[in-house]
Amino acid sequence: MPKSIEDGYRVQAEVHRLLATELGPLAGYKIGCTSEVMQKYLAIPHPCAGGVHARGVHQSGVVLDPADFVRVGVECEIAVRLGEDLAGAAAPFTSDSVAGRIECYLPAIEIVDDRYVQWETLGAPTLIADDFFAAGIVLGRPVARSAIADLIDVQGRALINGQERGQGTAADVLGHPHNALAWLANHLASQGTGLRAGEIVMTGSLVKTVWLDPGDQATMDFSLLGSVQVSFA
Repeated sequence: MPKSIEDGYRVQAEVHRLLATELGPLAGYKIGCTSEVMQKYLAIPHPCAGGVHARGVHQSGVVLDPADFVRVGVECEIAVRLGEDLAGAAAPFTSDSVAGRIECYLPAIEIVDDRYVQWETLGAPTLIADDFFAAGIVLGRPVARSAIADLIDVQGRALINGQERGQGTAADVLGHPHNALAWLANHLASQGTGLRAGEIVMTGSLVKTVWLDPGDQATMDFSLLGSVQVSFA
């Protein structure tokens, strides 16, 4: 087991290399623990990054087989798609410097999988090594960055089978989702890599993870951005 955060990311990089054979190359990244509710839930007081492989990217309305997961859950997230690279000499990045590189925002669901006997005892290095619960993403229709005056005004709700199970705002994500994007860009720069145009970044959940049962339908509904849906049947 990795003993440090740095070791966790070194293992994660090898996991990405191995998984690419089955799941395709990385299509982007996810950021965990960017909201107070998730930091308290996981008892990890800082953001953590993971990868999103190409074959794990789904479109709204997809029906997935619950048998493909150990214990599937969903999270309510705002995703961004980059129009320009965030890499190299431009670091360190700030909320302001990353904003202009964003092409669009997307209402999104992160699919997470509890693959552990008792995740509460593992700690951040091991969870990072295993891509921090990552099991895929579901994306809604893109909304041009220019169409949203300030993303901080966005509110999100998690609906399971039509019943609200949580709500939050974009401000819950490190004060602003652009802050989360800047954190990820700086993290990757410290590892000698970076974000590329066209990649998707999941900025972190507005609500506590909702664990599902077979047959459940999850809808994440966002003001200004629209909604996104996935079913497990």
